[in-house]
Amino acid sequence: MNCFLVTYDIPHDGRRLKVATALEGYGQRVQYSVFEVWVTEPMQRELIQTLERLIESGEDSVRLYRLCAACQGQVTVLGQGDGPQAPGVLII
Repeated sequence: MNCFLVTYDIPHDGRRLKVATALEGYGQRVQYSVFEVWVTEPMQRELIQTLERLIESGEDSVRLYRLCAACQGQVTVLGQGDGPQAPGVLII
């Protein structure tokens, strides 16, 4: 399973809500427009296809940053929250 940091900048309220709702199905929100998601390769492809359908490519921006295992252990969190943590149970 891979960890991705997903960020987005979407000016349209409706599209932004749809993207956030879709991302909630894959991971946890860590900031207003930032999610940490844990996905297998097939789930990653599915997520990307879903996001491509939801956004307007000429107006919106969505970025997925893969966090390798070494990078996950080096995340520094100031204030509230924990660093990336794999989900305990995955049902596929």
